Amino acid sequence: MPELPEVETTRRGLEPHFQGRRIAAVVVRDRRLRWPVPRDLAKRLVGTTVRSVSRRGKYLLMDCGSGSVILHLGMSGSLRVLPSGTPAEKHDHVDLVLDSGMMARLTDPRRFGAVLWQAGDPSRHPLLAHLGPEPLDPLFDAAILHGRLRARSAAIKALLMDSRTVVGVGNIYASESLFRARINPKTQAGRVSRQRCAALVAAIRETLTAAIEAGGSSLRNFVGASGDPGYFQQAYFVYGRDGQPCRVCGTAIKGIRQGQRATYYCPRCQR
Repeated sequence: MPELPEVETTRRGLEPHFQGRRIAAVVVRDRRLRWPVPRDLAKRLVGTTVRSVSRRGKYLLMDCGSGSVILHLGMSGSLRVLPSGTPAEKHDHVDLVLDSGMMARLTDPRRFGAVLWQAGDPSRHPLLAHLGPEPLDPLFDAAILHGRLRARSAAIKALLMDSRTVVGVGNIYASESLFRARINPKTQAGRVSRQRCAALVAAIRETLTAAIEAGGSSLRNFVGASGDPGYFQQAYFVYGRDGQPCRVCGTAIKGIRQGQRATYYCPRCQR
């Protein structure tokens, strides 16, 4: 699933094409995404000007004045900027066409993505209303994280992936951040000290920033708005490296299952 770095990479690719441009047309070929595309989406959008393209967690937000388009890439989706009129293929479900002659096309083979509308403040939408802090926001610090982990018995990795704790840190980047912070993913969250929370906050920021600079990770379908894949998977310390030597100490990386998800860690570096 595209995580924060992939969504932020997409946002940065869309912004120069969309900000300040007028939406000239909306083409919906298949409404049957994770949540149905609103039937009146074209009526709401055509003729409006995109004021900004922002991100909240794993959601992209296009501010159109009276409201915002909320976009989610789902499990396998991508948003590419293409010339309008580019022939559509099987999994190309929605086009947002600009007055410049360019468009954003949502391609989503598994149809777990979303194209929704929220009038007024987008933070009131049920999908966004209860999200936790942004990990790259300077206000997200050790005190906030420690407070959200305190007295929790769940494993630290599970809580990092909970968007109520912090947004956008999915499976890949939780494993990578915990390695950089030298914290075992099985550690009970409530036992992580404030000092180690400071190291974890720094590791999350470092991991996500490096991933964004690399264009995200392309393990299956993800490509950025330009159609280019990401390259951060080439720099993974632990994710997907079960049995391979740790890049720091040489110990074999271990893979386990946590909550139906794959987890990878170094038994020596992460104690």
